[in-house]
Amino acid sequence: MIRVVVLAKSAITRAGLASVVRADARFELVGEGPDLDLVRIHRGEYPQVVLLDSGDPALPLPAFLRQADAPTVVVLVDRANRNEVRRMLHGGIRAILLRESAAPEIHAALESAAAGLAVISPEILDALLPALSDFADADDLPVTEPLTSRESEIFSLLAEGAGNKEIASRLSISEHTVKFHVSSILAKLGAASRTEAVTRGYKEGLITM
Repeated sequence: MIRVVVLAKSAITRAGLASVVRADARFELVGEGPDLDLVRIHRGEYPQVVLLDSGDPALPLPAFLRQADAPTVVVLVDRANRNEVRRMLHGGIRAILLRESAAPEIHAALESAAAGLAVISPEILDALLPALSDFADADDLPVTEPLTSRESEIFSLLAEGAGNKEIASRLSISEHTVKFHVSSILAKLGAASRTEAVTRGYKEGLITM
């Protein structure tokens, strides 16, 4: 069971997010409150993930998030630009979702972040990818981070033309989890679409005929 702390300034928002966490048997809510200091209070109970509601991605990030034993953080934002996303990821945030994300998306992000994966809401990622053209053509950008074994499985199915629903069925995972993995694959390849990712995958030798 994944232990989760919920942090939000609004009591109503905290109650809503706490309800989302409790609704899935994979998670245990070990604390909730309005301030990041709550993380320190509950460190004795070893929370694995902090679900943080933050309408402002420019808020300062505490230094302890970079420590090896710090809990993983999933942050909910109204919007985020490329620089803000980079700052949050470098500051210790493992997952960035829109505040309007549905419960299954939050559950998938909590599970993925607890497993050590970086998760970015597809809507935020879509807005970030065009910025890559400011630096170089996508075909010229190296794949700087290798695909995980699960991403490689999903990438192979993408190359076969499988959609999210089919991939979820064949791998016995949720469609939301597939969606997050696909977003991660696109980000690592610097691709704006599945077709572009598959094309580059063949060029890089990540998938074969």
